[in-house]
Amino acid sequence: MPRKLEKLLEDARGACHELRSFTQGKTYEDLLDDRGLQLILERLFEVLGEALFRLRNLDEGSFEQITDGHRIIGTRNLLAHGYDIVDHEILWAAVQSSLTPLEEDLERLLNQG
Repeated sequence: MPRKLEKLLEDARGACHELRSFTQGKTYEDLLDDRGLQLILERLFEVLGEALFRLRNLDEGSFEQITDGHRIIGTRNLLAHGYDIVDHEILWAAVQSSLTPLEEDLERLLNQG
């Protein structure tokens, strides 16, 4: 596996790990009450989406193996350009339901290398 591809997959996996770490034991109400946590989630989704965007440009075949990859990139674009319309409920739902399949996809790709 090319080093650049591995780095992007590692960056995405790291963002997933941090999303899980910062939200562990938290509720959606905790998120609403904690501006710092909101900013952390926003930033980590930006990192995750940017890593997947670069992955798509580098190796589209690998990117296509990632569940909801296009949706994650779209979320990153919204966070970067539509900061005033961020819906934290959507980010929270993504952490709760989409993180595990994404982590599994990233692990599988990393293990193929």
